[in-house]
Amino acid sequence: MADFIYLFRGGAPDPSLSPEAMQQHMAKWGAWIGDLSKAGKFKAGDPLTPEGAVLSGVDKSLRDGPFAEAKDVVGGYLIVTAKDQSEAIELARGCPIFAEGGSLEVREIRSMAP
Repeated sequence: MADFIYLFRGGAPDPSLSPEAMQQHMAKWGAWIGDLSKAGKFKAGDPLTPEGAVLSGVDKSLRDGPFAEAKDVVGGYLIVTAKDQSEAIELARGCPIFAEGGSLEVREIRSMAP
């Protein structure tokens, strides 16, 4: 078994959604994560705030961010366990982000343990 991170990009719900529609949207996320938990696949995950900063280059220059196109900004993450990348991809197919036009990047977490 290995750990994989899901990076969620775009797919934010329409801010003009009614409270009931927002609750339905969040219920879909809760159900999907609940199913992953029941299957013993969910390890951790949280949404990210839109504010941030980016350090880059040799001089470690600082700029506010993240400022990619809104559809490319990482809005949250989940860590799951799966036997391989194929299973991690299959588990990701149930994510509600796709209904909102977002994307999900699947990456294996490489262990740094000696």
